[in-house]
Amino acid sequence: MLDADSIRKPIAGVPGARLDILEVFSEIESTNSYLLDQPAPPAGRFRVALADYQTAGRGRFDRIWQSPPSSGLCLSLAYTFQKVPTRVPALTLALGIGVVEALQRLEITDISLKWPNDIMTVRGKLGGILTEARNSADALTVVAGVGLNVELPESMRISDEANFRNGIADIRDCTGTPPSRESLSVAVIESLFDCMLRFESDGFAPFRDEWQKYDWLCGKRVIVDNPEDRQSGIAEGVDHDGALIIRSGNDRRRLIAGTVTLAEGLGDEA
Repeated sequence: MLDADSIRKPIAGVPGARLDILEVFSEIESTNSYLLDQPAPPAGRFRVALADYQTAGRGRFDRIWQSPPSSGLCLSLAYTFQKVPTRVPALTLALGIGVVEALQRLEITDISLKWPNDIMTVRGKLGGILTEARNSADALTVVAGVGLNVELPESMRISDEANFRNGIADIRDCTGTPPSRESLSVAVIESLFDCMLRFESDGFAPFRDEWQKYDWLCGKRVIVDNPEDRQSGIAEGVDHDGALIIRSGNDRRRLIAGTVTLAEGLGDEA
């Protein structure tokens, strides 16, 4: 089981000073749901929940997120903004940059980001991010959940690399020997908190160029489905507010939500 002291003690500096509560559960329905039910941290402060196993882990649109016990990172961070930022939906993309930066600190490289919330490797999906907001009269609290596959059982590892976009990957694929989940937790917590502060101060603008570097969809032909319609075209990065830009002929469109699949029919969903 994850050791709470081994995670909290190394968190120093501003993150350490502003971390109110860090809890570790052997089993929980969802770390995001748990934090949404707890009192919001005071403005400028945050709290964290981690679990060895989630019985009802979820992603966007309530899709199931499955991770066998002790095989991955299931972490949620709740932060209350001192100043409510504009274009809050783009925060998910900014936090994706934070996860990449955390992995790079641990010498885990060749990571990409798939709009709007997936963490990718060349072998498939490594993890994802789910952000949920809770508003009060004068404050905004965001709960950001991060799920990362660290060392999956063989039964869940992909076997057909030709169809890697349909598969899942883990950190063991990237490194051979993954870091401890405690070290991974520390890096992710510090990086997510830093991204919250940067986003609060400057919005998505400082993150946009970084996103373009890691953009897994850029240049690919995609289909984007949302409740109103279906759009298709070539993905051309993201706009200043995190909207996905797709081009069809001379027509360029901005999409702020939707489920992305590759037009080649490989079934890769955001």
